[in-house]
Amino acid sequence: MVRPDSPDKTRNRMRTIRRSQSLMDRLPDPVREFLSRRASELTGMGVLALMIAISTALASWSVDDPSLNNATSGAIRNWLGRPGAMVADLLMQLIGLGVIALLFPPVIWALRLVRFHIFDRGALKLGLWVVGVAATAAVASALPATPRWPLPTGMGGVIGDGLLFGTRNIAGIAGGAVGSLVGFLYAGIAILAVTAAAGFGFVTDEDPVLDSDEAEDNWSDSDERRDDEPGIAVILIGWLAHGAMALRAAILRRLPQPPEPAVDTGLVPTRDNGRVRREPQFGEAPAGRRGLPDFDPEPLPGARPTTPGRATGDYDAPFDLDDEPQDLRDLNAPRVAMPRAAPKPGKRMQREAQPSLLDRDSFELPPLTYLAEPKKVAANAVSTDALEQNATLLEGVLEDFGVRGEISQVRPGPVVTLYELEPAPGTKSSRVISLADDIARSMSAVSARVAVVQGKNAIGIELPNTRRETVFLRELLASQDFEATKHKLALCLGKTIGGEPVIADLARMPHLLVAGTTGSGKSVAINTMILSILYRLKPEECRLIMVDPKMLELSVYDGIPHLLTPVVTDPKKAVVALKWAVREMEERYKKMSKLSVR
Repeated sequence: MVRPDSPDKTRNRMRTIRRSQSLMDRLPDPVREFLSRRASELTGMGVLALMIAISTALASWSVDDPSLNNATSGAIRNWLGRPGAMVADLLMQLIGLGVIALLFPPVIWALRLVRFHIFDRGALKLGLWVVGVAATAAVASALPATPRWPLPTGMGGVIGDGLLFGTRNIAGIAGGAVGSLVGFLYAGIAILAVTAAAGFGFVTDEDPVLDSDEAEDNWSDSDERRDDEPGIAVILIGWLAHGAMALRAAILRRLPQPPEPAVDTGLVPTRDNGRVRREPQFGEAPAGRRGLPDFDPEPLPGARPTTPGRATGDYDAPFDLDDEPQDLRDLNAPRVAMPRAAPKPGKRMQREAQPSLLDRDSFELPPLTYLAEPKKVAANAVSTDALEQNATLLEGVLEDFGVRGEISQVRPGPVVTLYELEPAPGTKSSRVISLADDIARSMSAVSARVAVVQGKNAIGIELPNTRRETVFLRELLASQDFEATKHKLALCLGKTIGGEPVIADLARMPHLLVAGTTGSGKSVAINTMILSILYRLKPEECRLIMVDPKMLELSVYDGIPHLLTPVVTDPKKAVVALKWAVREMEERYKKMSKLSVR
C-alpha cells in the first residue's frame, strides 16, 4: 500500500525543481543568442588585447630591465613598465623566439570569436598550441646564436635547449649535418601543430554558412576546391623534404670520389661505351680486344750487360743472403744517460743580493732567502753500474714473461728512473702495459708505471729510486725558465724525470681540482701554486680570495697584500664572496660580448 506524499514534501520538491532551472534557460531564445554572441565577442576582444599587450612587452624587452632574476635600480625601458618587463623576460628565458608560435594561434582564435562567435575543438587546439610552442622553441635553439643574443641560453630558451639536446642525447646523434635532422624534425612538428591549432592544417575550422542560396553555392564550390588542393602544412612539409634532399646531395658532392683508372686495359668497359654484356671466351682473344703492353724496362746507366748464356733470373746479389742481419748501432755507446744538472739560475738572486736603496716606497716581491736553500747532491749519487745491472735484470724479467726486446736508454731522475724498451717486432704495447704489477714484484719495487714513449718506437718503464731526491721550490723560482716564461699565471709544479722544471699556466686551466689520497701531496701542491703567484706578481697585478673553512691550510696567508678580503673561514661569508666573484665574471662577459671580443 503506497502512501501519498504530504503537502510539505510536495512543496519542497517543486521549489527544488524551480531552483535547478538556470537564468539562461528561462530567457527567450533571441535574448540568449544575443548574450552568447556578445560574450564571445568580449572574450575574443579580451584575448586580442592580451596578445597585443604581450607583443608590446616583447617588442620593448630589454635584458637590463628588472625581472624575477635580475634586481636593478636602473630605469625601466619596457613600454608596459615593471609587469611588462617581468612577463617579457620570463617568456624570452623560457621559450625565446618561440613567442612567435605563442602569439599566432590566439590571435586567430580571437578574430574568429569576434567574427563568427565560435571556438570548437578547444581542448585539441590548446594541446596542439602547447606542442607547437615547444617545437618552435626547439627549432630556434637549433639555429646558431648571434653575438647580439644577450641570454646565456640558446635562441629557443630553456625549454628549446632542453628539448633539442635531450632528443639528440637520447637518439645518440652528435652535431653536424646529421644533428641538424633533429631541427628539421622539430620544424615539421612546429608547422603542423601551429597551423592545426590556428585552424589551417589538418584541424580545419568550418565557418558558418550564410543564409542566401548564392552564398551557399559559393561556399560549397570553395569546399570542393579546398578538398582538391593540398593544405599549407602539406606544402611546407614538402619544402622541408626537398631541402633535406638538397642538403644530402650537397654533402655527397663534397665527399671524395674514388679515382678512375688512368690506363684503359680493355677488360672493363668505360662509361662512354655503357654497360655491355660480354660472353666468356675460351679460345684466343678477339681482334678487337687489346692486350696489356709488354713491360720491357730499359737497363740502368752503368749496369753490366747480361750475357746470352746466362739465365735471366740469375742476379748478382750485393751481399750474401745467408748472412745474419748485423746490428748497425754502436755497441760501445753508453745507454745510461747522465742526470741533468740543476736548473740554470736567473738574475733574481743577483738583484736580491744587492738591494736598491732608491724607490723604497713601491711594493717589493718577497725575497727568495725566505725559502730553504737546495742541498748539493753528489755527482755520483746514482751509480752507472747499478743502473746497467737494473737494465739487464729488467730485460731478463721481461723475457721471462715472453716479451722480447732491449733496453735502449736509461734516464735517471730525482724520484724515478725511466727505462726505454725497444720491443721486438710483433710485440703489442698493451701486453707490456698489463705487466706493470708483475714487473714491480719481480724488480722488488713498490710500484711500476708502463706507458708508450711519445714520438719513439719505445715503451717507457718507470721504477722508483732507492733514495728520493728532494725538489726545492727556491731552486725552481730562481731558475731562468721561470723568469723567462710568458705565462700570465705561471706555476712551478716540480721537475720531470729528467730533472727539468715543470712550469704550467693557471690561466689555461681555470677549473682546476686538486685531489688525491691522504699524504699524496695536495697541501704541498696548493702552497706551491700560491707561492708561485706571490713570488711573481704584485698586488695590483693579481688579487686572491682564499676560503678555508677548516682554518688549517690557508690561515698563514692572512694579512698579505694580495688578498681582496681576509681569509674566509665562515661558510656563510664564503657564499657571499663567491657570489661576488660570479657577478664580477658575468659583468666582464657582458662587456666583452658588447665589444664582440673573447
